[in-house]
Amino acid sequence: MLIIPATDILGGRCARLYQGRFDRATVYSDDPVAVARAWAEAGARWLHIVDLDAARTGQPVNLGIIRAICRAVSVPVQCGGGVRTLSRVEELLGLGVSRVVVGTAAFTDPHFLAEACRRFGDRIAVALDVRDGHVAISGWESTVALDPVEAVRRVEAAGVRRIILTDAGRDGTLGGANLDLVRQVLGAASVPVIVGGGVGGLEDIRALKALGVEGVILGRALYEGRLDLKEALAAVG
Repeated sequence: MLIIPATDILGGRCARLYQGRFDRATVYSDDPVAVARAWAEAGARWLHIVDLDAARTGQPVNLGIIRAICRAVSVPVQCGGGVRTLSRVEELLGLGVSRVVVGTAAFTDPHFLAEACRRFGDRIAVALDVRDGHVAISGWESTVALDPVEAVRRVEAAGVRRIILTDAGRDGTLGGANLDLVRQVLGAASVPVIVGGGVGGLEDIRALKALGVEGVILGRALYEGRLDLKEALAAVG
């Protein structure tokens, strides 16, 4: 199982949101490139980047930082936030991103998602963000009337080969992963699932590994010292 550190970018700085709320942001570094490099040097095999500004507005403002991260590390990077057109996918891939994560547009523009999957294959993943049992979009500031199981069916029908599942209500809380939600999605999915949101300790990582997820995204637990990356990597072998 992969352990994937997250470097979320807000206003050019490395930050994390509490439950996806922009008014509850905590800045951990003014240098996201240095943070990403440190995770790679500590042994991470993948990195996860979210352009929080773009996720909220659809307009990219952190492309230079994303390019710099891709150039600074030797491990593959998956990146999302405001990816709503094919040209944006191509732009991120051109910066050196290995996998582009599509969120809002996966559920508001099915034609775009199907075409992206057709053209880019497994270099596309869908962010299935869930709040109170419904799919969250637009930087988690709104939801659509779609439950997680139906969401899985729709994106797989479009050709998606990987799902990144996050419980928005637990993200940044360190309160533990929503294992019931993970089981629900794993039961519906025929593609690999990566999980984030609420992971606060090694017990969460071991529980998710036992369920069979492909990877776990870690954020606040790493930044605040609740988890040591090397220990987390050792825990999954």
